[in-house]
Amino acid sequence: MKKSVLALAMAFGVSSAFAQDLTSKKGEPILPEAGDWAISASANPFLNYIGMLGSASNSAPQFNFLNGNNSLITGKYFKDEKTAYRVGLNIGFSNNSVSNNVNQDPSDGTLAPGTVRPMVADKQKVSNTGIGLSAGIEKRKGKTRLQGYYGAEAFLWIGSSTTKNTYANAMSDSTGMATSTTQFATGGTGTTGTTYAGSPTSTRITQIKNGTNFQFGVRGFVGVEYFILPKISLGGEFGWGIGISTTGAGQTTTEASYVKPNAPTATSYASSTNTVKNPGNSSAFVVGTDNKNSIFGPSGSLRLNFYF
Repeated sequence: MKKSVLALAMAFGVSSAFAQDLTSKKGEPILPEAGDWAISASANPFLNYIGMLGSASNSAPQFNFLNGNNSLITGKYFKDEKTAYRVGLNIGFSNNSVSNNVNQDPSDGTLAPGTVRPMVADKQKVSNTGIGLSAGIEKRKGKTRLQGYYGAEAFLWIGSSTTKNTYANAMSDSTGMATSTTQFATGGTGTTGTTYAGSPTSTRITQIKNGTNFQFGVRGFVGVEYFILPKISLGGEFGWGIGISTTGAGQTTTEASYVKPNAPTATSYASSTNTVKNPGNSSAFVVGTDNKNSIFGPSGSLRLNFYF
C-alpha cells in the first residue's frame, strides 16, 4: 500500500509543473471533450509496477476489472465536456462437463464369476448463464487537470445455472437399481463423487435447475481525477446506494426404482422419475456505502482512466 501511495505521489509530482496547461506541447487537449469515449481499469497493478521498478520480482501490470462482483465491462460517453453517460455490460455463458468411468452392468442382471466388465462413462454437464447491465449519468466540475465528478447509476444482474447428469447403466428391472453408478456432487459443482460398485443405490439425481439469481441496485457516487497525461487520468470513486438480491425457486429431478405393485415376486421392479421444487434459498437487502453493497464492487478503488 505504501508503494502504491508513493507511486501515485510521484505521478502527481511529475505532472504538477503542467497543472494549469490544458494542452500538451503538441497541442493535444488534456481533458475529455464532447464525443469522447472512456474506459477505466484498476490502477493498483500499474502503481505497484511503478513502485517496484528495479526489483527483480517486478512483473508487468495487467488490466483488472473495477467491479469485483459480476465484472461488467464499463465505459463512458461524453455528451459534452461536463456530462457523461456511463454504461456497463456483461453477457456470459459457460458449459463445463466431467465424466466418471464405471463398470457396465450385464443386460440380464447376472454376472458370471471372473467376468471382466467393460468401462462406460457417467457424465455431468453444468451450464451457467449471466447477464448484467448498468447505466447512469455523470456530471463533472473543475477547469484544471484536477476534475471532480458526481452522479447516479443503476445496476441489474440475472443469472441461472442447470446441472444435468446422464448415466450409462439404466435402472434394472431385475435388481431394481444400477449396480455400478456415480453419485455426482449436488449443487452444480461439476465434480464427481463416489463410484458405487457392488453397493448399489436406488435413487440418483438426473437434473438440478437452480433458482434464478436476481440483483438490482441504485447508487449515487462522487469521485476525483487528476490528468497526468493528455486524456489519461488517475482517480478514485466512492458510492452510496441501495441493493437487493434474491434467488428464486429451483427444482431437482431424480430417478428411482421401486417394486411393482402386485408383483408376484419381490424381484420385479420398475423405475420412475420425480421432480421436486426447491424453495428460494437466499435474499438480501442492503443500504450503505459500496463496501457494504457488493453489487457495485470495492469501495474507494483507485482507477486508471483512458479517454479517446
